[in-house]
Amino acid sequence: MVDEFRAAFQELIDASVSTDPQQFPPAVHKVYLLASRIPPAERELALEALTPLLSGDHAAPGIIADLSVVAGALVEMGTDPGPAGIEILHRLRTMGKGAIVFVRAWERTGGGTPPDPDTVTADAEARVAADLGADAPAATMCWWTIRRHGLAAKTMLSEPSVRSHTRRDPSLHAELVAIANQLSDLLTEFDQLRALLRMAEVTSALVMDRHSRRAFRVLFDGIGDNFQLHTLLADALIGPRGQGLPGEPPDPRWTASFRDGPVDPAAQTVWGWWNMVAHDGSWIWNEGVPAEIPTIDGEHVLVLDEQPYPRSWNAGRRHSQVHGWLEVESELGPQEADLWWKRVAPAEPALPAEEPTPLPEPVLLHDPSPEGEAQRVRGFVPRAETPPDETEPAPRTDQRPSDPRPDEPAPAPDPEPVQVPEPDGDEDREAPGEDTANEPAEQPSTPADREPGTTPPAPADSSPTGLPRLPRGVSNSSAWGPTWR
Repeated sequence: MVDEFRAAFQELIDASVSTDPQQFPPAVHKVYLLASRIPPAERELALEALTPLLSGDHAAPGIIADLSVVAGALVEMGTDPGPAGIEILHRLRTMGKGAIVFVRAWERTGGGTPPDPDTVTADAEARVAADLGADAPAATMCWWTIRRHGLAAKTMLSEPSVRSHTRRDPSLHAELVAIANQLSDLLTEFDQLRALLRMAEVTSALVMDRHSRRAFRVLFDGIGDNFQLHTLLADALIGPRGQGLPGEPPDPRWTASFRDGPVDPAAQTVWGWWNMVAHDGSWIWNEGVPAEIPTIDGEHVLVLDEQPYPRSWNAGRRHSQVHGWLEVESELGPQEADLWWKRVAPAEPALPAEEPTPLPEPVLLHDPSPEGEAQRVRGFVPRAETPPDETEPAPRTDQRPSDPRPDEPAPAPDPEPVQVPEPDGDEDREAPGEDTANEPAEQPSTPADREPGTTPPAPADSSPTGLPRLPRGVSNSSAWGPTWR
């Protein structure tokens, strides 16, 4: 089986380099069929062999995009990405810049939503050519392939080794974040990519428990949101198996679902432990991400306060394909902890103080008796005949307000019908780990027998927009570019 896979992978590389459109699709299919049946070490060798093709101009842009998807599929099978993962991020940086050039040109030539990358046609290239001139073919090619590059990069960023590389290369990380920010409104893959890039930003925090005045430095990775952080902190800090903080330790099934396991149908609801706040007293919402926790001297500081009211959330990781973990690196000594507490805002009331909510006007029931005396509905405060005593206690502001409920509600006239707007519907979002990386991307559905057009030639190496150079002959080849070329 190993020899058969090696032969199939060599056929894939040969078809990529020799620009043989007849051999490339069956070679990809054969690699997919055999890859899951061989040891991971063999797949790692295959990824290593792909790296030069991903990093150079030995193949056409469309083929490189497809090879990136092949690499992503191998990683999703459990293969270490190695250097191929880094090259895919560098390729995304190049092609992402070109895709943004296409989008900006589209906006300047009439606006509207750009065509889906998989359905780009010659008309789209002709439209942006009015703004980009000779750079239009390269920009259109970048847009045509950008989804495949985004899918491959999303898979690679699901691996801790690739996220670690982006932390060591701040320039690459910043450029990828900028690309994801500009493309996420158009392509959901880049919204997910942006979330994974935020995940890569933070791997440690100083956690301070106000009740015990203890402080801990924790390390973590693969944390997609603060729901996950909150649960794994409880597992690491509470009880005798943790650091001895008071409270009920989390259900092991909750913890497993936030690390690397599935959600147990019998343990889907997690109940919280603390109110997490920043060093300045502002609340840290569970819906946020660790990267948003404010810092002191570059260190993310998280304070654990008492909950003002019970909280609950669903078990399970936001990014199911990413494994998460958290551990306590060390506990600060009492003196060092006291120094940090001096830099932290004092505890605030469990609920922020607000102006007392005015009581509603009582509902009057008109008595039809001869006296005609208006009666007040039982359960409401009676109207004071004299100004209330100033020493009367003010309403409490440390509890959640609740609506008064009369013992016997008064009859009221039927309300006017209210027009309720129809819901827009749930937004379609691609789930992490979707099988889009397990099949080769399809060519756009345009006539394959169309003659090559008279579009401007491929740009030179130093185009004013910084677009990547197209390999020789690609601009006029219907085999290695979009089908309209």
